[in-house]
Amino acid sequence: MPLPERLLLDRMASPLGEMLLVTDAAGILRAADFHDHAARMQRLLRLHYGALAPEAGTAPSAVRHALARYFAGEFPALGEVAWATAGTAFQRAVWAALVRIPCGQTTTYGALAVQLGRPAAMRAVGAANGANPISIVVPCHRLVGANGALTGYGGGLPRKQWLLRHEGALA
Repeated sequence: MPLPERLLLDRMASPLGEMLLVTDAAGILRAADFHDHAARMQRLLRLHYGALAPEAGTAPSAVRHALARYFAGEFPALGEVAWATAGTAFQRAVWAALVRIPCGQTTTYGALAVQLGRPAAMRAVGAANGANPISIVVPCHRLVGANGALTGYGGGLPRKQWLLRHEGALA
């Protein structure tokens, strides 16, 4: 997919704090993160899009509405969000695999590495997961440690725990 010509930055309230939504001119979600992790999101945007900086704009109502529905408990709404991002072929494969983890379930870094045909690449899966620029829609929060422990989340472990409880993956 070609790089976008413009990036637009919008803000949206969520139960976990204000979210930052970056879309392109076609309305495709390119990044989503929480306001207190804006520096992380900016770093990932620079990695993926170089000097192209987001300008103030409004995310399409379809993106905002789908996220609001997700937070209201309509989990399939995330599947309606068109998203794309740059990154290596391996990163994009990890992110595509994350989207296939059913809501309400988790998997481990190792299991995802096996699923991708690279059983020894669990650390690489972890690195790709940590470089995911599209929080929640690309559900990196659904990966857990081999023992089921909640490990790493760009938005912070309390948010990961909240998301997994919200989806019914944690009691």
